[in-house]
Amino acid sequence: MENRHVLSILVRNQSGVLSRITGLFSRRGYNIDSLTVGVTEDPNLSRMTVCVHTDDETVVQIKNQVRKLYDVLKVEELSPSDAVIREIVMIKIKASSDDRAEVIGICDIFRANIVDVAPESLVAQITGDEAKLDAFVSMLEPFGIKEIVRTGLTALKRGPEELKNIKQ
Repeated sequence: MENRHVLSILVRNQSGVLSRITGLFSRRGYNIDSLTVGVTEDPNLSRMTVCVHTDDETVVQIKNQVRKLYDVLKVEELSPSDAVIREIVMIKIKASSDDRAEVIGICDIFRANIVDVAPESLVAQITGDEAKLDAFVSMLEPFGIKEIVRTGLTALKRGPEELKNIKQ
């Protein structure tokens, strides 16, 4: 049975690393559902958050193959109960003067920020887990969604433990 697996991968911050890791996924026929990459507190390191939907056996293979890459320092699977997992969504909603107050009210309920206002639309930005974001989008669908963009998941393990610069 396929499940969502969130991998946190610590890598050297060098050109070509992203290409080598995504190339490994594509060569093996693994689909990446979302991918975020950014520099860490150490400018020589980047953290990748990769979300894949696959079975447990395949994710073990993925982790083992990714660990073999030279620029990969550590790979850890994050469970939803042991990690803070978030995503950002920006959504452009049709919002005429008649609907604007109701759209703003929905944004307030979900703690979304209005980041742009135009005569016939609003752009809202919201951060949260997948269920919250999906609920927010479904509440706004009746007004008309003009555009939507999602960042993909990003995550950190809860508690004092860190993803250390140690090759596993």
